[in-house]
Amino acid sequence: MAIAALSLAGLPTSVQALGVCADPNYLPYSNRAGEGFENKIAQAVAQALGETVNYTWASSREHGGFTQFLSTTLDSKKCDVVMSIPYGSREELTTKPYYISSYVFVYPKSKNYDLTSLDSPVLKRLRVGFERETPAEDALKMRGMIPGTTVPFDVSGDPTESPASMLTALKDGKIDVLMTWQPAIGAFLRAYPDLQVQVVPNGRTLGAPEQYTFPMSMGVREGNQALKDRLDAIIARSQADLSSILTSSGVLLFGSQKGNQ
Repeated sequence: MAIAALSLAGLPTSVQALGVCADPNYLPYSNRAGEGFENKIAQAVAQALGETVNYTWASSREHGGFTQFLSTTLDSKKCDVVMSIPYGSREELTTKPYYISSYVFVYPKSKNYDLTSLDSPVLKRLRVGFERETPAEDALKMRGMIPGTTVPFDVSGDPTESPASMLTALKDGKIDVLMTWQPAIGAFLRAYPDLQVQVVPNGRTLGAPEQYTFPMSMGVREGNQALKDRLDAIIARSQADLSSILTSSGVLLFGSQKGNQ
């Protein structure tokens, strides 16, 4: 039985709650209605632990961004765990990764661009959309492409903006190609069958290593080794089920975290 389908029926009334920090309005990640893939992962993990989910809601896109979000929620002991944080983050204690995904190029299939890396010559002739304060912005700056013909989007800094707006801009011809974190747009891509999605490869053509594929973990407070160990056990036991939740939410997976799909 898939972990996501486990029922709480029959559990004792004294069941504990897993405190989860989440953004109340940031699909496809999370919202109050429980529609985001992080909501679904949280629910599945809590069920596997024999617990319910108790949310602490806070915007991760206001002043200070994700770092401030962690400071005012998880670090302030208002909750126990965040569902997505890069593995090995210095800000929190991270579980073993439960998925690996990547930044991607997105563009109309009809264009058939010869676009294999950030150093593909065609990229400098295109209007490239990107999210501010991400590895995409850093990569374009290193190559002297900002400002140029690039078009920034402030999705991660504007609580009123949706990642879907970047795909709308691409469809409307305001940009030629989009470079973004694939999980941010995966759920919306189903409405755009004419778009090509291509992984941005890691590289080091300019000297220092450039990383665009990231293993993602759950994050707990430093020192909360007991909860980390419990979550690691759930991840090890239920990786295929967690992967199924992610792929059904449009997230492209890479590496061993693909599970038994």
